[in-house]
Amino acid sequence: MNTICMESGFVSLNKDGEDLCGDFFTTVSDEDGVSTFVLSDGMGSGVKANILATLTAKILATMTANRLSLRDSVSTIAQTLPVCSVRGLAYSTFTLMQVQPDWQVYLAQYDNPLAILLRQGKSVDYPKERLVLGDKTIVESRFALEGGDVFVLMTDGVTHAGLGGLIPDGWQRQGVQDYLEEIYRPKMSAKSLAARLADACRDLYLEHIADDVTVAAFKMRTRQAVNLLVGPPKHRQDDERFLRQFLSSEGAHIVCGGSTAQMVSRCLDRQLVVSDDYVDPDIPPAARIRGIDLVTEGVVTLGRALDIVSRYASAESIPSHWEARGDAATQIARMLLEDATDIRFFVGRAVNPSHQAPELHIDFSLKMGVIEKLEKLLRDMGKRVTVQSC
Repeated sequence: MNTICMESGFVSLNKDGEDLCGDFFTTVSDEDGVSTFVLSDGMGSGVKANILATLTAKILATMTANRLSLRDSVSTIAQTLPVCSVRGLAYSTFTLMQVQPDWQVYLAQYDNPLAILLRQGKSVDYPKERLVLGDKTIVESRFALEGGDVFVLMTDGVTHAGLGGLIPDGWQRQGVQDYLEEIYRPKMSAKSLAARLADACRDLYLEHIADDVTVAAFKMRTRQAVNLLVGPPKHRQDDERFLRQFLSSEGAHIVCGGSTAQMVSRCLDRQLVVSDDYVDPDIPPAARIRGIDLVTEGVVTLGRALDIVSRYASAESIPSHWEARGDAATQIARMLLEDATDIRFFVGRAVNPSHQAPELHIDFSLKMGVIEKLEKLLRDMGKRVTVQSC
């Protein structure tokens, strides 16, 4: 599994006073493994801008994913977008990126700030050619991504940050580029990078965001697996077989649940060391078993991990200071979100007798509900997820 993959993450911040973002980001993948990403910025803000941006992004992504030319796609957009009654224009910027399975990239940029490519943490140039379609000048690029590359798309709410305030002329692309080089760390995820950049924009706007901000980041990285075991098998005679499957799977290993940890301790003949160090009073502390990367309590901790994953997966910035937290739920979330590209859930179907009291409202269906929600969120973020039960 030592192959390269592309990880992505995006963050959007609405202009102050607007319920809808005037930027829109979408992804389309086909059966040949070609992925098309479009980031669009509609003229103005609010509902009208959202409609313009959404239509532009969806038309471009759908048509180019179906191998239609950029010329035809732009022509369709021009004929489709509603015209602003005030300005007499139907205007929406866009950045389109299409990535082939061999990491060859086609990039088309129209009036958005030019995307930034970091290679080994330093900004590098990439080929650019100008294509004139009617009254639009589009910057086209073709190049190959390499392992470790980071590619950042953005709307002008990023480059305008601080305009007329902290930075009279706005942050501009060079300022963004310098900041990305400053904060870059080899292990930083695409989502974390996008969030850090968006949070910096929020600070430059002094918390009063004057324009919609969207950042979409992409990172080329080596695949890494995380395996999570929750619950012993339904039949005790399957314990050792199921545990062997879990432990023989490449990658890090997480064990969730008291009865699960006891089963692992018994089968491996290794001591289960339970801690009483509550990093968070609402989350049971992690335990230790030699050879296991993380041992935690079950449903309560997984439920809190699900909350963190849900917030992380949203278009908004990631949970504040979450990277510095050390509670068991945050550790699970961090391993699933930041470390893993491939996640395997090993779900035992045994019923825990301690969960059968009616007042606890904890049963196997609740555990499976948490796993199913985690699975969907992680899949939607581009992770490879498998679920195996016994």
